[in-house]
Parts: sequence; structure tokens; C-alpha cells
Amino acid sequence: MNYKESIEFLTNKSNFYIDLGLNRISDVLSALQNPQDSLKFIHVAGTNGKGSVSAMLDSILREAGYKTGLYTSPHIFEYTERIKFCGKDISREEFSGYIKKISEQNIHLTEFEILTVLSFLYFKDKKADIVILETGLGGRLDATNVITKNLCSVITHIDLDHTERLGEIKEKIAYEKAGIVKKNCPLITAENYNSIREKAEKENSPIIVPNKNIPEKYIQALSLKGEHQKENLSLVICLINYLFKDINEETVIKGLKNVKHPFRYEYFKDKNLIIDASHNPNGIQALRNNLDKDFAGQKRRYIFGCLKNKDYKQMMEILFREDDEIYLNEFDYPNACSYTELEKCCPYTAQKYTSLNVLKNDRLNIVCGSFYMIGKLFG
Repeated sequence: MNYKESIEFLTNKSNFYIDLGLNRISDVLSALQNPQDSLKFIHVAGTNGKGSVSAMLDSILREAGYKTGLYTSPHIFEYTERIKFCGKDISREEFSGYIKKISEQNIHLTEFEILTVLSFLYFKDKKADIVILETGLGGRLDATNVITKNLCSVITHIDLDHTERLGEIKEKIAYEKAGIVKKNCPLITAENYNSIREKAEKENSPIIVPNKNIPEKYIQALSLKGEHQKENLSLVICLINYLFKDINEETVIKGLKNVKHPFRYEYFKDKNLIIDASHNPNGIQALRNNLDKDFAGQKRRYIFGCLKNKDYKQMMEILFREDDEIYLNEFDYPNACSYTELEKCCPYTAQKYTSLNVLKNDRLNIVCGSFYMIGKLFG
């Protein structure tokens, strides 16, 4: 099976759906001798910030000499981006080989389940010291939650997203995220929902609350920009101080300087362009707050696109102002919003996006709303 064939298998319509539950993936992993059982995990869940937290932890631990596995989602350009060992993407050849091995088990899995199994096999073969494992959706029934123990659980900021699957109030969403808490394994979180406290108590899992007063040297060192990253950074510093007391400040600072997490409030000065992968109302609010703080005097031009299962009406209401120049992008992806759907909900006059030629230096240009749109535009 070559790389093209492996992607075709992975993205086959029969795999391209969400079906939360652990039975199918457990059966496949059992047939493959449960590679996850030989790995040490830091398991990260949350509505927003889990990707940034995971990237920070990976960079710091690599700087400290650990051989790290990093499993994140979604990707922007290539599926191989989701699975990294020591900071490098899995090769296409290795990716294809593992897909073939999984397909031979003849047990039907979703796309995300296939990738999760693949990551466990790969990290075991690579003899990773620590795997930073980001949940895909929720936590309790997420495919990554097939692991039975971890070094610690991390729950980042919780807000409303995927409400059709996780519930329409934050307490219900918190309950799903709390599903990653493991018996006698510490939990690091700033969230204080009843369901999280109850789950931690039930599992005898101590809750470690981060100090929000982060030393300025860490804030200045972090390569990721935006006020919202301070909350993520506080979780990371808390975890390092709690679990890795041998890692000194100099190593933490070097790790923070080298964090690579593309298109999270990333500014390209030559084009006066910000690309931001925020794709739910809470993330869009963080983007708006950062823009108002860092670019208060500049007129703005947006290219915005979104998936249908997101609250795109609220996102546009949060983001846009009356004097903004707005382009709505009907990009080619399953479940992407049409221009008509977006335009109907847009609070101000908007135009249909046609090409990147609309980006000019006379305004601050912002591209946002969907990981998948960014991949289509800049891939």
C-alpha cells in the first residue's frame, strides 16, 4: 500500500464519520498486542488550547532530552502532521505501512480510530519515552481514552463546542472531558466544574491547580502569541514543576522559544496577515480580543469560512465590525458552509471570496474560521 492508497483508505466515506465509543478500537488494539500499554502518556483534553499545551510540552520535554511522541488533530496540510516523534512528522512510507497493517485486521474503524491505533504502534516501535496524547472530541468516549493509565491528565479551557455530541451546557461538556481522569493519576486543570471534581475524587486523582501568576520570563520566551496563551502556559509550567522537577528554568525557556504550532494567531509581517485556526465562538472571541489589543488602529479585512456544525453565526457576530472588509469562503470540504449559508447570518455586508489576490497591505488581513479552510488556501 503506497501513501496515496493509504490516504484513500483512510478517507473512504465509510470511515469518514464520528462514532464515539471504545469497543472497536479496543478489539483492534487487542489483536495488535495492545501497543499502548507499553507507553507513558500525558493525556490532554479541553475545548480550546489543548493543541497549544501539547506543542509546548513536547518542545520542553524534547529540550530536556526526552524522546517524545506527539499525537494531535486535526492536520492542516498532511495527515502525517498529526503524528510526530522527536518533533518530526511520521514519514509517508511509515504511515502507509501502519495503515496497511491496521487494514489487515478487518475490523471497521473510523478515520480517527485508525490514526489513533497507528500512533500507538508507531510510538511503541520508536520507543518513545513519553507520548503527549491529545483527545479528538470530548474525552470519555474518545478513541484516545482506550489507555488505562497515564503520567497525568490535563484539562484545558472548557467552553461550548460539539454540543450536538457533548451536550449544550458547560457542565455536561466538563463531564465528558473529565472522562480522561485515571485512577491514582494526577489531574492538572484550572477548571472547577462539579463533574471534574467528582471524577477526580472517585479515581483518587489529586487535582493540581496552576498558578496564574506566570513568571514574565516564560511569557516573553513563548513563541506562540496572544493573551489566551497565558492560560495554556500556566498549565504547562504547572505540569513541568509537578512531574519533572529535574527540568531547570533554562531548559523550559529554550523549549518555549522553539514551540512550533502553525497558524495559531500567527502574524506574517510582510503581508500584514494573521492566520488563525480558531473555529468556535470561544476561540474567535480570543482572536477578537487579541486583534483589539495588538492592532487597535488598523482597518481589517477578513477571509472567513466555517464548517456547518459550528456556531458560525455567533462567530461572525463576535468577530466582525461595521467597517471591516469581509470575504466569505465556500471552500471544498465535506460539511463546509456555503457562501449563501454564511452570508445569510453575517451581520454586515460581505463578498464572496474568489482568490488570495484580495489580500493587500492597505489593511490588516485576517484568515480564520477553520483548520480545513486554511489548508485549502495555503496548501
